[in-house]
Amino acid sequence: NVYFDTTKFDKYYELSGRNKDDLIVAVRDDIKEDSSKKSPFDFVLWFTNSKFDNQELKWNSPWGLGYPGWHIECSGIAIKYLGEYLDIHCGAEDAVFPHHTNEIAQSECYLGHKWCNYWMHLGFLNEEKGKMSKSNGEFLTISLLEEKGYNALDYRFFCLNSYYRKQLLFSFDNLDNAKNAYNKLKSKCLSLKNEGTINEDHYNKYNEQFKKFLNDDINTASCISILYDILKDNELSDITRRKLIESFDRVLSLDLLKEEKLDDDLINYVEEKIKLRSEAKKNKDYILADKIREELLEKGIVLKDTREGTLWDKE
Repeated sequence: NVYFDTTKFDKYYELSGRNKDDLIVAVRDDIKEDSSKKSPFDFVLWFTNSKFDNQELKWNSPWGLGYPGWHIECSGIAIKYLGEYLDIHCGAEDAVFPHHTNEIAQSECYLGHKWCNYWMHLGFLNEEKGKMSKSNGEFLTISLLEEKGYNALDYRFFCLNSYYRKQLLFSFDNLDNAKNAYNKLKSKCLSLKNEGTINEDHYNKYNEQFKKFLNDDINTASCISILYDILKDNELSDITRRKLIESFDRVLSLDLLKEEKLDDDLINYVEEKIKLRSEAKKNKDYILADKIREELLEKGIVLKDTREGTLWDKE
């Protein structure tokens, strides 16, 4: 195997917080010492001697038939497709050491200059049983949520209401709450009239607050709270509110002012439910009628009974 020799890269110890003069490392009992390493901190760049008997992906190389190590694989892909200078590099909180430390070491040795300006480490997405991961057999995907009738923006709103460094507990009840809150927020934003004059002082005040929260380690939960402050501020004209929301949404990307064409399937579904509810009321089955109203309300559909019949709208 080909190793990265950390003893020749002083910055590695600066990045990892390790003492170059004290290379004693605590390891698990089942980990065998690799005598090929000059330092316990050295890591593999290219495997020719695989620890996996069934390793399928192998390539010829100057060092023999093998495959890249985990760390060099990530650096190689990032540099090839994103370039020699990255602004932000993300990863989960468990990748700080050794993965990101090793990525920095090998990338900056190869490039000869600083590689990434910012490293952002995210908290885990958990469920009640613990960390959500492929190895645990539980893995949430946007396509799965869409199959269950959720919009990808429902999930985005759910995440933005939390701090990215904080572990986030997922449940469909929590997502339902976020979905309902998002629908109500968007409905209020869309109800604003595009008229009036912009109050520059108020506009600048709220914009500065939004920037302040973004600069506070991307505090998106507080950024969203400003949206509610804007909607409640009676001193603001509708046009001022709309311009602020438009400005904030360039960061939040929640499509808060985007008009949506109602899906034909949704229209047919709601109208069928209204018909069933009307029949239930005629039969004086008010329990079923109320149940249908609640079922629609959970999906963000509000019913309004009038002399002309039952009207409906999305929250």
